Amino acid sequence: MADKPFVHLHLHTQYSLLDGATKLPELLEKCKELNMPAVAVTDHGNMYCAWKFYNMFAGSGVKPIIGCEFYMCEDHSKAVYENREYHHLILLAKNNEGYRNLSRLNSIAFVEGFYYKPRIDFELLKKYSEGLICLSACIAGQLPRLLIEYRLEEAEQLALKYKELFGDDYYIELQDHEIPEERLVM
Repeated sequence: MADKPFVHLHLHTQYSLLDGATKLPELLEKCKELNMPAVAVTDHGNMYCAWKFYNMFAGSGVKPIIGCEFYMCEDHSKAVYENREYHHLILLAKNNEGYRNLSRLNSIAFVEGFYYKPRIDFELLKKYSEGLICLSACIAGQLPRLLIEYRLEEAEQLALKYKELFGDDYYIELQDHEIPEERLVM
């Protein structure tokens, strides 16, 4: 890690219920050990540890990046019994406005969009996108799902839709955990 610093932008803590096990003190210790200049926490559907994360990391030499892995659906206001389909999407706050919008989206997801999971939709995202960085997410994201299904034209259209909304703050996420679907997406 001496040549190029690494910044983890998709990381789940113990607050990602049934998915993450990372505890903040150990995360801070590991980031320092690896000389990481920053790290993002993107728990599934929640920002439960945002305050604790920020306060623990601020001034430590490791910049805290607050984020969330949201559940995206067609219409957050509808409980759809036939098709509970949703996709993951990573949002990161790049400034105070981004943090406010991240918090708004997370609150709306729980108060108005909760149906099995706290959900948001693209219309909400358009309304509260200022100050946010968007990552296409893991293989549970909509873009990777389209690529896995070889629906390349739809994938291109979706990527352009997000690129239009976020501009240079939209990134296609690549992961390699030796899962065949991840390799297919890459």
